[in-house]
Amino acid sequence: MNWEELFETQLRLDRYIEENNQLEETDLFEDKMLALLVELGELANETRCFKFWSKKPPSSEDVILEEYVDGLHFILSLGLEKGLRYSDKPIKTGIEVTKGFHQVYEKALKFKASPVKEHYQEMFSSFLSLGAALGFTEMKIKTAYHEKNQQNHKRQDEGY
Repeated sequence: MNWEELFETQLRLDRYIEENNQLEETDLFEDKMLALLVELGELANETRCFKFWSKKPPSSEDVILEEYVDGLHFILSLGLEKGLRYSDKPIKTGIEVTKGFHQVYEKALKFKASPVKEHYQEMFSSFLSLGAALGFTEMKIKTAYHEKNQQNHKRQDEGY
């Protein structure tokens, strides 16, 4: 996938948010990391993959995909915050969803502790592997990302 296109789209949104909130000189890394972890939790909650005690089915694919791209927004933004980009590499497929969540959390915390390129690549790759485990193609992710990005711009315009 052309990740650079998504990075550029995210950069425009980040700048817009920062300008609208007078945050241009603020280090937002810790806030963005927490936002990513929260979004991962919201995503896990919608999949219900860990709720062994419940018979209620997961949310619709559209809801799960929207939560997934919320996480992608923050992963892209974290890379921008640290001057890092994702280099396309093969992702692990066939992982179990709950294990995929654990891997993303572990890689995210590793990146938080040491925000270097190698750890960013691992976090991004584990997130893409989770997306594959959830059944999302790159095209579906890209389309949903752009739709949510437009919604995020609109929310900023409306004083979200």
